[in-house]
Amino acid sequence: MQNSIKVINLKKTYGAKEAVKNISFEIKENEIIGLLGPNGSGKTTTIGMILGLLKPTSGEILVNGLKIEQNPTEILQKINFISPYIELPKKLTVKQNLIVYGKLYSVKNLNQKIDYLVSKLRLENLLNRVTGELSSGQKNRISLAKAIINEPSVLLLDEPTASLDPEIGDFVRTFLENYKKEKKVSILLASHNMDEVTRLCSSIMMMKNGLIIDQGKPDDLIKKHGRKNLEEVFLKLVRN
Repeated sequence: MQNSIKVINLKKTYGAKEAVKNISFEIKENEIIGLLGPNGSGKTTTIGMILGLLKPTSGEILVNGLKIEQNPTEILQKINFISPYIELPKKLTVKQNLIVYGKLYSVKNLNQKIDYLVSKLRLENLLNRVTGELSSGQKNRISLAKAIINEPSVLLLDEPTASLDPEIGDFVRTFLENYKKEKKVSILLASHNMDEVTRLCSSIMMMKNGLIIDQGKPDDLIKKHGRKNLEEVFLKLVRN
């Protein structure tokens, strides 16, 4: 079975408030789909439901063909995420954090896996440092290492290059491009960096007020809305 995420008529309400309103989309194997929208548009709620952290009011989420509510243990072994808004344990060293998360995911040959991540993500000088003392950019790279330690088939990325300097940001984007091709993963990318989204994503979904209000390839959306770049498209859709 191919790796994929399939969301069908997904809805989440809090009392009278509809945070997500009957959205549907699919992310296929070896594909990065962008999820754009202003704060409060429903992006984080959508990611939370895919991760199983929030229970949908209605609708279905299929990960690799399995319903998450019926197969939570199996699915969560094949899924992972990164968010700069969720910190790793601050008092542990980077290596201790990776060991903890590796054991949570029952990663085999854990020491070899950590060595691989250290090499791939340039973590040699950070491995024995206390995580809470790192810069926000350094923490992002550690969070990325945590996110792929179990070799997930589905990866959810929330602002994966926030607070990174341009060189490291480019390094991380290149890594993600290569990792997607190598592992054939399905990736959902939520980002406010329009250049990043244009570079990495084969297609984009624009969210506003809990709805997907437009979607398509970056270049197609730019042409459709008569704008010069994706940022101008975003601003037009958000302000209308």
